[in-house]
Amino acid sequence: MNTLQIFAAPTGRFLLAVMFFMSGITKISQYVGTQGYMEAMGVLGALLPLVTLFEVLGGLAIILGWKTKYAAIALASFSILSAILFHADFSNQAEMTNFMKNIAIAGGF
Repeated sequence: MNTLQIFAAPTGRFLLAVMFFMSGITKISQYVGTQGYMEAMGVLGALLPLVTLFEVLGGLAIILGWKTKYAAIALASFSILSAILFHADFSNQAEMTNFMKNIAIAGGF
């Protein structure tokens, strides 16, 4: 392996994982607003604690290198599901961009 390969994969995993970890932390500090957004999109707001825990623990699992294949599959699936639930309004360019971002994240995992 060359030096680029040695550092590129762990760096990529870290950057993907820290995004989920930080998103989960942000959901804690913006709980009411996030819950309202979920409910406006037809998703049960009572699921927010589970979503928050999933993002924080899934991100930490990848960062720490614990069960990374399972965590990556779970976070990739989560990204696809959230793309479908929250960003499937293809008439809105911003939502289309967010949809494609979530699909790209899943591909990264």
